[in-house]
Amino acid sequence: MNIIIIEDEFRAAKALQTLISDLKPDSRILGVYDSIETSIEALSKDIKPDLIFMDIQLSDGLSFEIFKAIEITCPVVFCTAFDQYMLDAFKSKGVDYVLKPFSREDIAEALRKVDELKKFFQKNELPDLELLLQKINQPEGKSSFLVFKNQKYTTIPTENVAYFYIHNEITHLVTFGKEQFQLTQPLGQVAEQVSGKQFFRVNRQYLVNFKAIKEMEHYFQRKILVKLIVDTPEKLLINKEKTHNFFTWLEDR
Repeated sequence: MNIIIIEDEFRAAKALQTLISDLKPDSRILGVYDSIETSIEALSKDIKPDLIFMDIQLSDGLSFEIFKAIEITCPVVFCTAFDQYMLDAFKSKGVDYVLKPFSREDIAEALRKVDELKKFFQKNELPDLELLLQKINQPEGKSSFLVFKNQKYTTIPTENVAYFYIHNEITHLVTFGKEQFQLTQPLGQVAEQVSGKQFFRVNRQYLVNFKAIKEMEHYFQRKILVKLIVDTPEKLLINKEKTHNFFTWLEDR
């Protein structure tokens, strides 16, 4: 399989090359391009990839512009840090994605899905680019949550939320001002609604805001203990399998 990578983040591009070579040793990386201009130039020539890994935001604009300049008939796996409306748009058209920061398992699953395709995507099967361009310019993630307390409804801006957590199977929202509210949504749904760049699900019980993180330290059994500027009912521990993704998320600013 011939693959090209369109990615302007050097570390992400190198990570993709390494993972692809490891997971699919019979594949060949035809090229790595970091802009719309260089990608169009390469794809306008005789280069014929079987698969493209493509970042959304490049150094000179949005990668959707590439589709407007040149016909692409092979599958595209989008690498994105955007929230659920973007992902749903891609998925509805059959184009796969991996959410940054991506893991080995994410890339393996993407390659597996591509292998299962019986035919390449045709031009009219690509996402509605104009709609995606409109959505990408909207604020990333849910901007506020409607809560009910003391017989009153109010809205809490998402930027004021230090963390979400589960207690007795109920999702709770805790603000930087140490106010606490109950939500009707399960934590998994909340995680899909907020910005993946701003919030990280450290474990099954907690979803934390980047701005709330005070410090981290090593813990027993190669776990990481996360301390927030707002107290939590219990220790926040990240298991060793999730540590790499967590530190990649911290660095991806």
